[in-house]
Amino acid sequence: MANKTFTATLITEEKKGAWTYIVWPDSAAFFGTRKPVKVTGTIDGHTFQATFLPLGDGTHMLPVKAATLKTVGKKSGETVEISLDEKP
Repeated sequence: MANKTFTATLITEEKKGAWTYIVWPDSAAFFGTRKPVKVTGTIDGHTFQATFLPLGDGTHMLPVKAATLKTVGKKSGETVEISLDEKP
């Protein structure tokens, strides 16, 4: 997997304990799979390690930890820049 940078909007569903995440529409084409994909990279310059989870429609979601949101000063509805490194 080559390096990739894109922007996405943070999403949080309206239920207690819901995750905050981003959805990447081009993910299945980029990754070449509809399965989970472990990645490393940055969110607004803050390093992260996580797994893109398939949604079953050719897209993947990336959960964003509350600590990361606090560090980058963002909340649901705001846009973040995601930079992916090569697979860990």
